[in-house]
Amino acid sequence: MSSDPWGRVDETGTVYVRTADGEQVVGSWQAGTPEEALAYFERKYEGLVVEIGLLERRVRTTDLSAQDAMAAIGHLRQQIDEHHAVGDLDALRKRLDQLVADVEARREERKAQKARQSDEARQAKEKLVAEAEELAASEQWRAAGERLRALVDSWKSLPRLDRKSDDELWHRFSHARSAFSKRRKAHFASLDAQREEARKTKERLVAEAEALSGSTDWGPTAARYRELMADWKAAGRAQREHEDDLWNRFRGAQDIFFQARSEVFAERDAEQRENLTRKEELVAEAEKLLPVQDLKAARAAFRSINERWEAIGHVPRDARPKIEGRMHAVDRAIQESEEAEWRRTNPEARARAAGLTGQLQDAVDKLQKQIDAARAAGNDAKADKLARELEGRQALLDQALKGLEEFGG
Repeated sequence: MSSDPWGRVDETGTVYVRTADGEQVVGSWQAGTPEEALAYFERKYEGLVVEIGLLERRVRTTDLSAQDAMAAIGHLRQQIDEHHAVGDLDALRKRLDQLVADVEARREERKAQKARQSDEARQAKEKLVAEAEELAASEQWRAAGERLRALVDSWKSLPRLDRKSDDELWHRFSHARSAFSKRRKAHFASLDAQREEARKTKERLVAEAEALSGSTDWGPTAARYRELMADWKAAGRAQREHEDDLWNRFRGAQDIFFQARSEVFAERDAEQRENLTRKEELVAEAEKLLPVQDLKAARAAFRSINERWEAIGHVPRDARPKIEGRMHAVDRAIQESEEAEWRRTNPEARARAAGLTGQLQDAVDKLQKQIDAARAAGNDAKADKLARELEGRQALLDQALKGLEEFGG
């Protein structure tokens, strides 16, 4: 008989293994020595050790499912329970028990992880839905549309929830996208209608602009072109394929008119500059009449100059005030000379001036006597007051005397 710490072989060739429940028959060995029998079944045991070690490693390091792990544990446990190996089978059972606990713990961990992932996915999808619902009211059509498409890609990358929750969130998400698409479609339909109306309006404006391009009624036509431009801006943009062509026609018609006007105005400006030179010569001739020595000759000469002046025509607008001001100054000087001569030779005016001078002289003499009387009476306040009044009357008298001199006496 042969034995070791975990098994033995009796004289009949039966092999036993020692366990906590006593010896168990492993098998029968008739092909060799007892030592060979024990060695054979010990190798069987080592094979179980290796398999359990491999399973433990798979459980720790791979994504082996709990179901597959439990099936492998069951298979190994069956081999141990059949006692076809010699070794510490109880130790192997304990390792399998621990492995079962590890698998269960991993199952719970995966369950908790799945719950966390599901909760995270729910939160992520709720966030996507909230953003989509906010974008549904946006009028940033391009940016919002691109963002909604990005949200769809984000949704697809997330794991599914339970059917009810996933369907409810998807319904809200899809409804928000549909609402935005409906609003965007309505907006662009309205925009197309506005652009079509703008096209029709601009067609009319172009037709009128082209009709006016040959006009020579410069002022009113230029004003009408400004009104047409204001109407053009107020009309809004037409469709892209029409806008540039309409604008080119509209602008081209204006260019024809304004180019023709510029050419005419350039010719007119040259003519008016020549007129200015001629009028400067005339106003210099008129200014030589001053100061007036011979009123009759000066008036006749000025009349001749003025007739030639009127025959010349317009000068440049910016030069007009100055040149006309010089001519008017000569005219006023001659008029003043005429008025002075009339006053000097008018008997009625001379009599009125003499009468006024006499009245003022009487008033001055009277005031002087009142002042002298007041001072003699010691009433200086009254005298001072009368003296101030006398200053005013004296000034009037001086003016009247000067005027009377103009009448020659």
